[in-house]
Amino acid sequence: MNGAPIQVENDASREDVPPLRLTVLGASGSIGQSTLDIVARNPERFRVEALTANTSADALAEAAIRVGARHAVVADESALDALRSALGGSGITAAAGATAVAEAAARPVDMLVAAIVGAAGLPPTLEAVRRGTTIALANKECLVCAGDLFMAAARRSGATILPVDSEHNAVFQVLESANFDQIEMLTLTASGGPFRRLSLAEMRDVTPEAALKHPNWSMGARISIDSATMMNKGFEIIEAHHLFPLPPEQLDVLVHPESVVHGMVRYKDGSVLAQMGAPDMRTPISHCLAWPRRMATVAPRLDLAALGSLTFEAPDPERFPALRLARAAMANGAGATAALNAADEVLVAAFLDRKIGFLGIAQTIERVLDRMTQAGDLAPPTSLDDVMAVDAAARRHARTLVVEAG
Repeated sequence: MNGAPIQVENDASREDVPPLRLTVLGASGSIGQSTLDIVARNPERFRVEALTANTSADALAEAAIRVGARHAVVADESALDALRSALGGSGITAAAGATAVAEAAARPVDMLVAAIVGAAGLPPTLEAVRRGTTIALANKECLVCAGDLFMAAARRSGATILPVDSEHNAVFQVLESANFDQIEMLTLTASGGPFRRLSLAEMRDVTPEAALKHPNWSMGARISIDSATMMNKGFEIIEAHHLFPLPPEQLDVLVHPESVVHGMVRYKDGSVLAQMGAPDMRTPISHCLAWPRRMATVAPRLDLAALGSLTFEAPDPERFPALRLARAAMANGAGATAALNAADEVLVAAFLDRKIGFLGIAQTIERVLDRMTQAGDLAPPTSLDDVMAVDAAARRHARTLVVEAG
């Protein structure tokens, strides 16, 4: 260095930007609620076009009124009257059904937050992608079930995909695009869930209530169970492959119980860049909402001195076979990853209903994939209809196996 000071831009006008026009799919879920918390705290920064929810008409109406949305949609058509009643006098229009959700996704906005949980989120999010909308992506299924189709549609339309998941958002923050060819390894971290220290014998008897108690994060039921099995991390490896196109051997997982380091990128010179922060989804959500700038949030600040130490360990493939299943599905292609997700949805629900045991989730998913492989039902999908056909077939196999197990 020559001793000259580094020049830092300090332009107050950077904050003088028009409000962001925003639609939130899945407004009543944990990501949707965190997003709306940010919006409500910063009303001058956002103009909400539409909110959608699955069945929660009253909660959807309350959220729509609170943030001044123009339109609200409930996927459950039987809840339309309740939604209209709850919105009475607000001036907010209401609609219901899957078609109405897709129409809400197609409304012109600056950004769409895709936070519907499950494969139901794929069609409306893909509709927004095709229109070139910037997507803050929190729906795993878009990439797990249809990653090739989804990213190809984004390239054709010019849509920008911003990752909301804390791990992918962490990588996004520290990935140097100019040095992409110098990446040696991309690492996603996992808390290890509530059963990180349990033996296989102990895991056979765990209850849904215990599995729902994530040690660090507040999440919905399915994601909490997927975290406990580590299937969530398997899905995230598949997502990372599509978001940051690297071969599977350059995608790694480390168990990090403190959930402070969310993602890392190691470069060929030996440098490791990591993003850190308290486990609060408002941080990655706000990063997407303000991108390419940043915005203040009330998320807890990280206190490394109070933490004292950070620990890391390799995941145990015997106690947590979901990672192996996800990697095998990724190697087999998009048909297998779509089936993986569909089977997981059914089997997580079966576990929560006490129809199968905790270890039965991964075991039965493997049986579903084996049956579909033998039947030749895992051909790579070339359209959304193909994806949904694989999804439906995997659900049928999973439900049959649950009945057989009972």
